[in-house]
Amino acid sequence: MIQTYIDAAMRQARYELIQDDEPYYGEVPELPGVWATGRTLEQCRQNLLEAVDGWLLFRIARGMSIPPLGDTRLVLPREMTVAWADPGILAGSSSTPAGFGILRSV
Repeated sequence: MIQTYIDAAMRQARYELIQDDEPYYGEVPELPGVWATGRTLEQCRQNLLEAVDGWLLFRIARGMSIPPLGDTRLVLPREMTVAWADPGILAGSSSTPAGFGILRSV
């Protein structure tokens, strides 16, 4: 579900060359504030993917709405809680890096 949304966002990405040390600029116009730059087009794409991912996680954690991208919608449970893991708790876990949030629906 989340990956489908990210894929849709990346399909709507727009790129251009700008006068900068990182001349490749990319944005997803439908997602306010989501943009990235890079020294190469591929680096810009990777940075934009990370920006989309971070934007999504921020909005989910804050309970903010997530706009549809064409026919792609991200439907979340009515309520979500975010538990921030203490680095010591997850030290032995390979599935969630220490210090990252874990989303649970309630």
